[in-house]
Amino acid sequence: MLDIKELYAELAEDNKAILKGVSLAIKPGEVHAVMGPNGAGKSTLGYVLAGREDYTVTTGNVTMDGQDLLEMDADARARAGLFLAFQYPVELPGVNVASFLRTCLNAKRAENGEEPMNAAVFLKLARAEMATLGMSDNFLQRFVNVGFSGGEKKRLEMLQMALLAPKYAILDETDSGLDIDALRIVAEGVNRVREKGTTGFLIITHYQRLLDYIKPDFVHVFADGKIVKSGGMEIAEALEKEGYSGVVAA
Repeated sequence: MLDIKELYAELAEDNKAILKGVSLAIKPGEVHAVMGPNGAGKSTLGYVLAGREDYTVTTGNVTMDGQDLLEMDADARARAGLFLAFQYPVELPGVNVASFLRTCLNAKRAENGEEPMNAAVFLKLARAEMATLGMSDNFLQRFVNVGFSGGEKKRLEMLQMALLAPKYAILDETDSGLDIDALRIVAEGVNRVREKGTTGFLIITHYQRLLDYIKPDFVHVFADGKIVKSGGMEIAEALEKEGYSGVVAA
């Protein structure tokens, strides 16, 4: 499992505490949704788990399948099976999607002691996954995220996740800026990976609408850098009706 125990973290540049004792355990096949107001620390949790360098862990520990995650750099965490889908994916001018995806996939295969996947096999696999996400073949020749719409960027993240088949996937506000059709396609991409039962998910979101398509096993409410309430889908429904202030106060 991905086991987080009493995790405290701060911004490295100003020693400002953001995470204040987060404990959470995610098993393969489980979907955990984290909801909360702006500034509560939700995205920071994802960044800290992924190894972003401008955050410092002051105390607590995180293990991923028994490995000390905090002792690994960001690249090692990704190779070991941790995936982060960004709220605002960055552009990579000059790097086409096909090269990017194949490089990522072969890095993971090398970590597992497998031979690199040749171009023909990769293209067949990629195109099959792209078809399920409503992506045309010419997508592979475009530069990563350059000129992409919000929906196209999120589709590409779902394509990455499908190809890499991570052990644990963190989705940081993946629903941000998506229309209903794009939201449904992204959710279907998550659900296809989920059905395999080998990936645990941490889904960070503000809104219930994503959870209408991806039914979480657990919902956690974040406030002031920590989890203040946990339960099932009923919590998300209460947040939709009462807002964060009512639920947090209760």
